[in-house]
Amino acid sequence: MSYPSTRPRTAPAPDPLERGRFSDGAHRYTVYASSADAPDSFQVCADDNRADLVLIVSGLTSQNLHATWGDEWRSRSAEWREWARDAAFQVFHNGSNPNPARTRQCNG
Repeated sequence: MSYPSTRPRTAPAPDPLERGRFSDGAHRYTVYASSADAPDSFQVCADDNRADLVLIVSGLTSQNLHATWGDEWRSRSAEWREWARDAAFQVFHNGSNPNPARTRQCNG
């Protein structure tokens, strides 16, 4: 006979590299730093899937910035990519969406 566990369940520890999230109304994006101390890059993933890379920005410490878009995301409109890049930088530096009520629709 087995008995239910009496040990309390704990939530998984938060990811120390996660900087925050933002949304365009269709997807939720998570921003991750490359390291906890003095990261040289950050990446943006979609819908809690670390394999779905939306954007990688490198060169943060050298100020020689380079953005690389994931396959599905590079075909988005220039306006959407600019909005997503700006939102990702805001989240990376401040840990939250600057205006959570404002969203941008995905335009192909």
